[in-house]
Amino acid sequence: MRIIRACRELGIRTAALYSDADAGALHVRLADEAHPCGPAPARDSYLRGDRVVEIARHCGAEAIHPGYGFLSESGDFADACEAADLVFVGPPGDVIRAMGDKVTARRTMRAAGVPIVPGADERLEDGEVAERCEAIGYPVMVKASAGGGGRGLRVVRDAAELAKALPRARSEAASSFGDDGLYVEKWIENPRHVEIQVLADAHGGALQLFERECSIQRRHQKLVEEAPAPRMSPALRTAMGDAAITATKAIGYRSAGTFEFLVDAEGAFHFLEMNTRIQVEHAVTEQVTGVDLVQAMIRIAAGEPLELRQEDVRIEGHAIEARIYAENPDKKFLPSPGTITRWQEPEGPGVRVDTGVEAGSEVSVHYDPMLAKLVVWGRDREQALDRLARAADDFQVEGLHTSLAFHRRLVTHPLFRAGTYDTSFIPTHWPTT
Repeated sequence: MRIIRACRELGIRTAALYSDADAGALHVRLADEAHPCGPAPARDSYLRGDRVVEIARHCGAEAIHPGYGFLSESGDFADACEAADLVFVGPPGDVIRAMGDKVTARRTMRAAGVPIVPGADERLEDGEVAERCEAIGYPVMVKASAGGGGRGLRVVRDAAELAKALPRARSEAASSFGDDGLYVEKWIENPRHVEIQVLADAHGGALQLFERECSIQRRHQKLVEEAPAPRMSPALRTAMGDAAITATKAIGYRSAGTFEFLVDAEGAFHFLEMNTRIQVEHAVTEQVTGVDLVQAMIRIAAGEPLELRQEDVRIEGHAIEARIYAENPDKKFLPSPGTITRWQEPEGPGVRVDTGVEAGSEVSVHYDPMLAKLVVWGRDREQALDRLARAADDFQVEGLHTSLAFHRRLVTHPLFRAGTYDTSFIPTHWPTT
């Protein structure tokens, strides 16, 4: 939906894909044309890169925008688009692969002089994992080298936990990414998760559009993001932005991308990973900078240089995004599939809702349960928080459980209101989740 609207403003026609489960989805109706791509399971439809390319060529498309899921971070799919004379709206395949493999990404960032979390810069066999953990010192993170999103990741506090965690981490990595490679990093206790948005063109131009705070997480999955980050000093903002630009140029990046960092209690930041795509939380950056990131991606893919200079980019006000999931926050965020019988979005000044559902939509078990992104903007953080509280109350959904109940409680919590939270917030204050 977001990409289609950006294209319409640019005068670009769109062709949507849909699985059998999505035949009645909003994006199918909004696009200029739509084409079936297979059965409900993603592996038989949206993840079939060959079929996506075939449909694109058949309908006469010039470019493919992969969104932020499924094939968006597949270097092989980017290569397949290029081979079919289709423009992939994203970075080159070799860059996606380099940043998608976490071990290679760590080596690249270290070589570029970007601070990284202490740990291994190579894939490790089980015996090597144990040796490296002893050398680094517990606690550590055992992580999938091909992974992301918290899958294939285990926090290990001693050798006994490691023996149990290794087979589980390898199994989860293999099932999620088709690759059971593991490496280890030092576990930083209670960090903040802060990321930097970048844009880069094919002419050597690169911009950083400041930071987003993403520390409200559950099992390494983000639930709330805001821009700018609370407790962000001008010196730290400059240092992190400079590091992101250095890294962007070092890898020859093109398109929109995000560098994710952990910020420790002393204020030092460490590279965590890079997302070589547009992110779910891009809306908060758009709200405070006025830059349409999706349109920028399309213009870059068309060969245009960046329109802005770094000194043109400013932070205006404060934006917060709440991800609304079909989950029950009172029962450990269990999925809540079903039919939406009522869908009433909030309105008013500073309120934006990005969604792909409506009343009557069927929320299946086949895909991610995110229903919408509730984004608010205010002249400062206090006004943004007040607007989030009001908008969350006004947002009415019936027919299934949603995470709105969680967001309504969160926005009144004193630590969240004060902006003094870190990644331990949910485990500490919602320990049953």
